[in-house]
Amino acid sequence: MPKRLNITDADFDAAFDALLTASREEKEDVDGVVADILADVKVRGDAAVLEYTAKFDRLDISASGLAFSAEEIADAKAACDPALLATMEDAAARIRDYHERQLPKDLSYEAGDGVSLGYRWTAVKAAGLYVPAGTAPLFSSVLMNAVPARVAGVSRLVVTLPTPDGMTTPSMLAACSVAGVHEVYRIGGAQAIAALAYGTDTVAPVDVIVGPGNAYVASAKKQVFGTVGIDMVAGPSEVTVVADEQNDPAWIAADLLAQAEHDVSSQSILITDDAAFGERVGAAVELELTSLGRADIARASWQAHGAIIVVRSLEEVPALVDRIAPEHLELAVDTPEALSGKIRNAGAIFLGRHTPEAVGDYIAGPSHVLPTSGTARFSSGLSVMDFLKRTSLIGCTADGLRLIGEGAVAMAEAEDLGAHARSVSIRLNLK
Repeated sequence: MPKRLNITDADFDAAFDALLTASREEKEDVDGVVADILADVKVRGDAAVLEYTAKFDRLDISASGLAFSAEEIADAKAACDPALLATMEDAAARIRDYHERQLPKDLSYEAGDGVSLGYRWTAVKAAGLYVPAGTAPLFSSVLMNAVPARVAGVSRLVVTLPTPDGMTTPSMLAACSVAGVHEVYRIGGAQAIAALAYGTDTVAPVDVIVGPGNAYVASAKKQVFGTVGIDMVAGPSEVTVVADEQNDPAWIAADLLAQAEHDVSSQSILITDDAAFGERVGAAVELELTSLGRADIARASWQAHGAIIVVRSLEEVPALVDRIAPEHLELAVDTPEALSGKIRNAGAIFLGRHTPEAVGDYIAGPSHVLPTSGTARFSSGLSVMDFLKRTSLIGCTADGLRLIGEGAVAMAEAEDLGAHARSVSIRLNLK
């Protein structure tokens, strides 16, 4: 059964902390295995990738078959339901519009007396997107990762798409086409991350790798960081729903299960100021589970990691939410904007009773790639910024160097860095 917590209980803080710190994943010590795979691919390239693909995905192919051909992608797109394809195009347009508004501007200004300063933004040349082969064909993840990269100006976008037993869905390849992906490879796991990071004869290396995956993929991304940039190390999906008694319990139950059906490790939390309403939602969850297609997964998630938390008033919500720092936060209350303004830690906030988190998963606009496991305390969702670099610009005229140079010399000498001091003073004829 999901946990029931009431803020008035004497042991609430301890129970709440236990809820937040409880592990939702089986911890596998895969770092050593992953390190061996990375090292092997780094040395043997395609040969190692092909061996691991045969071993883990039961797919025997040659190096020439690593990439999906343009014809295969076109055929997959043609095989898609035209209505679904139109919806994909609409979603991509909305995602594109949102992220175009995030693009930062370059800056250049005169700091005075011959010193000019500024910065400029440039996109990375190549980005790799890992698309997991989980229990659902998440073609929306292709759009949510690839479109921001294209908006940022990435000139080469590479998708690795695991195809266990050679199987994939037309929607996955169609999404790659809609999003403007340049290359799609039928590989997955740590070997795909290695190929993206180090390159092989077939797969040229990239500069940034984004996208979620299993424990092996997460470990691989951590281990190749520094050779390439990464977006984040994603954990299980999660939602916190804040709802008062004016909501339809069935609506809130559906929202909680929308996260629970992702994976047995997902977490759905309800916070309400009405205990009776909380119980009605709990009953509605049980009713929804009787007809849900992924009921086994959702039930396991809800029973193991779900929670109903009762507070005395909505004024107590911001402090609790900030401790959770949820990936997704729904505010199904009368004044969601006002409540939102008091909350610091959340990956994305869904405002009002008619804004279910699921619209953010697909079509609203912001990328659905968001910080999990409390990392919203210090990180943000995927954006164009994950694919951009900022370069500082500094210029001095002779007068400008005279203005600030003696200070630089003094600081260098105080740090006992004589060559630093000399490189300035020699231009000032100080010594």
